[in-house]
Amino acid sequence: MRESPVRDKSYSFALCIVAVARQLQDGKREYVLSRQLLRAGTSIGANVEEATAGQTHKDFTAKMAVASKEARETLYWLRLLTDSDYIAQADAQNLLADCSELIRMLTAIVKTAQQEGSV
Repeated sequence: MRESPVRDKSYSFALCIVAVARQLQDGKREYVLSRQLLRAGTSIGANVEEATAGQTHKDFTAKMAVASKEARETLYWLRLLTDSDYIAQADAQNLLADCSELIRMLTAIVKTAQQEGSV
């Protein structure tokens, strides 16, 4: 399979999200927000994987757009968990930066794919 920076980054990010959700559930007994974070944060990579197997250009674009939306939702949950002191500010910095980078990557992919599709 061809190398894909967004595929690799979203998978690595999902692994970090799993670890954070586990820490929130085991250490802080926080289940509701941690499950939201886990669902959205792991969905990014799942949608990127589906996009790479897209049958049409339109399918690829749609799946990448969903991945972008999930990344934005994940950023929301990370911010909420940080601002409510479930995640320490120092611990959240890398996660927030990685999530923001994924958003930028996915936004660029979707915009390029949409331009190519309208040609």
